[in-house]
Parts: sequence; C-alpha cells; structure tokens
Amino acid sequence: MRVVMFGFQTWGHRTLQALLASEHEVVLVVTHPRGEGAYEKIWSDSVEDLARENGVEVIVRERPEDQELLDKLKAAEPDVIVACNWRTWIPPQVFALPKHGTLNVHDSLLPKYAGFSPLIWALLNDEKEVGVTAHMMDETLDAGDIVLQRAVPVGPRDTTADLFAKTLELFGPITVDGLAEIASGRTDFTKQDRSQASFFHKRAEEDLRIDFTWTAEELDRLVRAQCAPYPSAFCFHRGRRLEIIEADVSQAVYGGTPGRIFYREGDGVAIVAGAEARRGRSKALLVKKVRTADGTELKAHEYFKNMGGYLTSRP
Repeated sequence: MRVVMFGFQTWGHRTLQALLASEHEVVLVVTHPRGEGAYEKIWSDSVEDLARENGVEVIVRERPEDQELLDKLKAAEPDVIVACNWRTWIPPQVFALPKHGTLNVHDSLLPKYAGFSPLIWALLNDEKEVGVTAHMMDETLDAGDIVLQRAVPVGPRDTTADLFAKTLELFGPITVDGLAEIASGRTDFTKQDRSQASFFHKRAEEDLRIDFTWTAEELDRLVRAQCAPYPSAFCFHRGRRLEIIEADVSQAVYGGTPGRIFYREGDGVAIVAGAEARRGRSKALLVKKVRTADGTELKAHEYFKNMGGYLTSRP
C-alpha cells in the first residue's frame, strides 16, 4: 500500500523505520518542527532526517490544516495514513482522505488512558499491564475502532522509563501488522467500549506535588512514575523544595501524622504516610535518595541527619 505517515520524535522514528523496512511504500512524511521542549531533547530521534535519508519527501507542519498540505496529500494518492505521536488535531478532510482511512498508534490499552502521558497515569493507578493500540482514527480523539492491541506486564518495581522501553518496541511491529489487517480487506474492527473510556490531561507541576495523606504505596508509584528523565516528585522540608528521586514502601507500620520524618529503616528514612496513619494502619514512604533545591543528590541518611520534623506539600 501507498502510505503517508504523520509522526514525530522517537515513537514516530521507530514507526517510520518499520514502515520503510516493510512491503509498503512510504510516499510522503509529515512531521512537526523541532522544538526546544525538554522532552523533545530527550526523545529526539528525527523523523525528518530518517525520511530524507531514505529519499522520502517531508513536509514540516505544526498543524495539518492548510490547503497546500491538503493538495500535497491528494497528489500523493495514499491508500492509508499512519499517525504516530502526532500532537495536534488532524481534521477529517485529512484523516478520511485515503480510501483505507488513517491508522493511529497510541501508547495505551484503549479505551483506557486516551489523551496524554498514559504510561505515567497507568503506573500511578497500579495497572498490571500497559500497551499499545493501533486504531482507526475518527473525529473523537483516540476513540476509533481497534485494529490491533498488544500488552506488556508492569513489573513490581517498574518505572515509567522501564514501561517506555517496553512499549517502544511494540510501535513498529503493531503498525506493520495493523496495515496487513487493513490490506487484507478487513473492516470489522473492534468497537471501543466507551463505558470504559478514560481521557487524561497533560502532566503539570501540580501533578508532581507529594501529598503525604496518600498511602505509601501510592507515593512509591508516584516517585517511580516521575523517574528520570521525567520531572521528579517533590515536597518541602523546612520551607525548601526537596525532590524525592528514589523511594520504596517501608517494611514496618509507622503511625502518626502524615509527613513526619520518623525512623531510619535499612538504607532509607521512613516518612509517615496515609490518611489512616494516625490509627497505626499505614506503612511509611521509605525515602532513599533526594535532590535538594540546588540540585545536589544525596542518600536519605546523608540528608536526614536527625529524625523529627515534617515534609510538607507546600512551603
């Protein structure tokens, strides 16, 4: 099939690699302009460079809404469009242009975790598996019929970086296999159960703030979800910002007021956590490594010289 691809960053790069190695003909690539955002520097594999290296015409756009682009798409005569990590709205006159429509590849097990940062949200919510969905695009974001879906397990100590690595390996294969389903003439793809749908917003500073009334298990997942290269979860100690970059759940139960700097356990320091902590029913967040406001990283025993005092959500 003749394929036009809309893609960006490492996810799009891996997908384009798979398409170029497949039986399909990539006739045009549309990608975003390079930006200065932190995540764009981290996952910076260039779709544009890969396409040019392989002699494929490239169009750079922030939004695919102008007449010039639409004319180029029509001239390319694609059988199908593939979209992967395209971050702006694709209008119906674009996604419905090819006779086989547009195959979108999203890094969640739809209909759950549509929208943004699905791996982080899934880890926070203690999901046992994450994955990638190849679905047909329609007018509702991430809501089209499912062509293929593949899952990987979430390990007990996985971070978002671990889940990223696991799911990234799925993008190329699921795209090529999804196109095979489309090329076979199938149209009876799986309708999404919209009663199970959830749509998540982009992560922001407020989403990183530690609230010690959360259980230790929830806070441990927050720290793992916000692992490097993502921004770290943070709280305040004596009015100064303190990032928690490594933690676990304590072995013992520690009762008292959430946020209390309580006890050295193993290689960590137990911080009282959980709304039920005052009843002696909660384990503590076992902080193992921190980063101070000046960027210094310290083991918990090096930073917490004395027990007592509190970690707080705000200065």
